[in-house]
Amino acid sequence: MALPRRTRIALAASAIVLAAPVAAIVALSTVDWERARPWLNDKIGAAIDRPFEVRGPLALDWRRQDSWLPQPHLVARDVHIGNPRGMQAPAEMASVGQFAFAIELLPLLRQRIVVPELRFDNPALLLQRDADGRHNWNFKHHDQPSVWTLEVRRVVFAKGTVHYIDAMAHLDASATIDTIDDPRYGVTWQLRGKWNQQDVSGGGKAGAVLSLQQQTAPYPLAAHLNVGGTSISFDGTLTKPAALTALDMRLKLSGPSMARLYGLTGVLLPETPPFVTEGHLTGNLGQHASHWVYDQFTGKVGQSDIAGKLDFKSGQAQARPLLSGNVQSKLLQVSDLGPLIGADSKASKEARGADALQPGNRVLPVETFRTERWTAIDADVNFKAARITRDKDLPIHNLDTQIHMKDGVLALTPLNFDIAGGRFTSTIMLDGSGKINPHAIRAELKADASKLQLKQLFPGIDGMQATVGEVNAGVSLSATGNSVASLLGSSSGELKGVVNQGSVSKLLLEAMGLNIGSVVLTKISGDKQVKLNCMVTDFAVTNGLMKTRLFVVDTADARIDIGGTVNLGNEKLDLVLRPDAKSMRVLSLRAPIYLRGTFKQAEISIDRGTLALRAGGALALAAVAPVAAIVPLMSTAPRETSGCQALIAQGGGKPSAPRPR
Repeated sequence: MALPRRTRIALAASAIVLAAPVAAIVALSTVDWERARPWLNDKIGAAIDRPFEVRGPLALDWRRQDSWLPQPHLVARDVHIGNPRGMQAPAEMASVGQFAFAIELLPLLRQRIVVPELRFDNPALLLQRDADGRHNWNFKHHDQPSVWTLEVRRVVFAKGTVHYIDAMAHLDASATIDTIDDPRYGVTWQLRGKWNQQDVSGGGKAGAVLSLQQQTAPYPLAAHLNVGGTSISFDGTLTKPAALTALDMRLKLSGPSMARLYGLTGVLLPETPPFVTEGHLTGNLGQHASHWVYDQFTGKVGQSDIAGKLDFKSGQAQARPLLSGNVQSKLLQVSDLGPLIGADSKASKEARGADALQPGNRVLPVETFRTERWTAIDADVNFKAARITRDKDLPIHNLDTQIHMKDGVLALTPLNFDIAGGRFTSTIMLDGSGKINPHAIRAELKADASKLQLKQLFPGIDGMQATVGEVNAGVSLSATGNSVASLLGSSSGELKGVVNQGSVSKLLLEAMGLNIGSVVLTKISGDKQVKLNCMVTDFAVTNGLMKTRLFVVDTADARIDIGGTVNLGNEKLDLVLRPDAKSMRVLSLRAPIYLRGTFKQAEISIDRGTLALRAGGALALAAVAPVAAIVPLMSTAPRETSGCQALIAQGGGKPSAPRPR
């Protein structure tokens, strides 16, 4: 009885399917692979556009591996792959002591080459990029896509070496790989080399088998690296090794300054004291974009603690990478903020690798800002500090600022904190984009201080211990420069301040007025509080020169008028204090007091001419009437002084916003 037509067709197709693997087995088994080696070298070399040679034996055997059907298993010994034409010496890209792989037969019917396992024994790999950006790991791509697809499921590594030379990144490092008997890891590696003329060293562990098919199977990684004094340690997994994505690890960083992380990570961070942080890092590296999250990190910067979460994105959505997040500190030391503006010590500068350029006779930091990196990244980070202290406990609390970086313009909007029982509010803008001046920062500062308590503001000054009073002040400045010193030295604007509704140490006033007898009596009977009517300051600032428009201290017992200039450019002082008592004083040598010199070494002197006149008058009277000799040394009737409201009105209130220059 004849079979139906459809049945005959099905049986014929099944026979062909079964016969194809059998035919392939017979064909592959009869090939003389030693004689085929030159042909194979030539064809593979042409396909990858570089020299290829199997110098050792080439053999094929049949094994069952994850399949009921035996698979051809090709083993090649002493395999060499050259560099593409035009690459500098050495000419060889890779050599492998033994290279082995198997191929599944049935997928060949669907034009798929499936390699269950690719094994490298004793590989020596050279990865190289020259100064023009050409590298040797790019293989030839055909104009027309191939109808064949390649799928490699697992890669197995054994002992070997990897050498990486990058002329663009100034990196030359070598790693040695060896197998270990470990339930989690299969290979270990050690690294040595140079990066930007700095030593690079370290080591780590990794899984022996890298699964490229099971994308959810975690590939274990652990490493510790030291790059020029910056230490990097991590332990975690790579979940999608085929695309180098889905990193999940515990990361620990430490080094002399966070600014050094820029060359390693591309993340722009400020200059800091030595730091250490540890947290949870996750990352996804796409072909056109990447996303990293450093979460639940804690650490220390100098003597200050930090914690928080940072998010770093780069790629399609934005022209520049974006750093965002929140950082908190429970206790922040003022000294740890010094490197931000170059105000740290010489030893600190040397530790973080900065040039110690600060002249011995200057106070304002001259270290230049590195604005060439400001356009490399945008940022939106919130920073909070519960408490900020200095050596003698500067009472700053609840600092809160939003750090914005966009197109090379850094803005702190706002920068606010509680200080000395009052509140400081400010906005700061630093334009380092180079659009206005390619070699300098354009800066604007607007700040107000309200209800600051003098006693809390100066806790370490003995003369202030009996002093109370409230400070209100404002400053508005604009400037252009590339350091704190040059910015202040070119600044223009105004500075105003008022101290009112308080009291001041009588001893301090008597000493300032040179009322010698009253100082002695105050020392014997004890210091007392004198009512402080007000202190009013009003400085006009032009190209770094602060000039007094009004500077008066008015109390119930005396008035002190202060005039002159403070030069922020050359750091020189030229102020004259003119005290005037409001009541009679015993043995008063009242005379103008000069405050001159530099910020580094200020000098206080008394007008010798006035003192000589008063002392000469006393000597002349002593010859006629001894009792009358003390008259020139006594303060008598006071001059009329303006009321505080009039002084405050004369000062003009709060400073106006800085005008564009």
